[in-house]
Amino acid sequence: MNQVPASSSTGPRRKSKKKWIFIGGTILLVLMIVVGMATRKKDTGIPVTTEKAIVKTITQVVTATGKVQPETEVKISPEVAGEIVELPVKEGDVVQKGDLLLRIKPDYYRAQLDQQEAALAAARAASVLSQAHLAKAEQDYAQSRDLYAQRLVSDAEHLAAKTNFEVAKADFESSLAQIRRSEGLVSQAQDQLGKTTIYAPMSGTISSLTSEVGERVVGTGQFAGTEIMRVADLSNMEVRVKVNENDIINVKLDDHTVISIDAFPNRKFVGKVKEISASSTNASAGIATASNTTTDEVANFLVKIRVVERDERLRPGMSAIADIETQTVENVIAVPIQSVTVRAEGGKTAEELQQEQSKAAREKSGNDLEIAEERDAARRTRDQLQRGVFIVENGKVRLQPVETGIADNTYIEVKSGVKEDDVVVSGGYAAISRRLKDGSAITIERKKQEKN
Repeated sequence: MNQVPASSSTGPRRKSKKKWIFIGGTILLVLMIVVGMATRKKDTGIPVTTEKAIVKTITQVVTATGKVQPETEVKISPEVAGEIVELPVKEGDVVQKGDLLLRIKPDYYRAQLDQQEAALAAARAASVLSQAHLAKAEQDYAQSRDLYAQRLVSDAEHLAAKTNFEVAKADFESSLAQIRRSEGLVSQAQDQLGKTTIYAPMSGTISSLTSEVGERVVGTGQFAGTEIMRVADLSNMEVRVKVNENDIINVKLDDHTVISIDAFPNRKFVGKVKEISASSTNASAGIATASNTTTDEVANFLVKIRVVERDERLRPGMSAIADIETQTVENVIAVPIQSVTVRAEGGKTAEELQQEQSKAAREKSGNDLEIAEERDAARRTRDQLQRGVFIVENGKVRLQPVETGIADNTYIEVKSGVKEDDVVVSGGYAAISRRLKDGSAITIERKKQEKN
């Protein structure tokens, strides 16, 4: 009987054992890699970008948009109605004070003047007749008075003579009043006839011309008539902007201003604030609801900025952006604007703090909060909030309360709480506003511009 070698039975077993050892080792390695990656990811902390606090000069700027307009611009509107028969100017012409601008057909007003002059002549003739009657009545009354003193005329005759004299005197005075009235009507007719010819009230440029020869225009002495043209002094221009009510309190007369005009993309104009309106120019923003319509008033104030640099190419109506420099501080500690956040004690955000207070109020009352209680909770939340920055120390952040001052477009003044060269968190927004807490671990990332 033949014997089977021992190696033939143990070979497959060894191969199977090696196979399971290999599979188990692979699984263990994968698990170790996953755990390591999770641990490393957990230990990296919140990704942020940082900057150092610096010493710099900060200029607070109020930015507003508006239009370029002449400082002096006169609208030419007639005070009489009629047809334009002469218009010797065109848009863009330069005129001097007293130059003829237009003439309205004068026939109707000349006829009115002739009528009033005729009425004046008639009134003067009637006054001469009344004066003659008065002289005759005065003479008869004097004669009657003498005869009455001698008892040669009756009382009735004397009274009649006296009455005739008084009537003649009143009639003469009425004729004088009629003359004055007719003279006034003649002056009015002369004035109306004179207003058919309009002369330039100032030297300047015809900046707008909206009528042509042959058109009829409307005008009265009480109401504004048809605007025919505008005469503007284009040598002195200004920018008229509307400033929000929250910013207007910082704007002062003579504030230095940098003006950007769309038509001059590579040039900045220098300006000065010359006029600030005392009342707001409200813009209504209607908000429609299912039941009614409400109107919110946005309060803006008109600010006029004189363009110091003259340029003949500036034209009325050009779009402009004005940066009004309202205040400047020199050599102060500054951090990026986005570094400053608003938190409560312990780094709680306003939402978290309000939720806690609302929850506590509900537990205390046992019912839904009333409107007054919600407002009170919101007020307490505001009272507990304070400004702060996150200072980086040994891979973690510390919430540091700060007192801030003015700001420009990128940096804000820090009056207390931060020293020069302190490293503060400058991004991202979600980390600064919500995620970071006092003592949070962080990972500092490079800015995109530094990577490129």
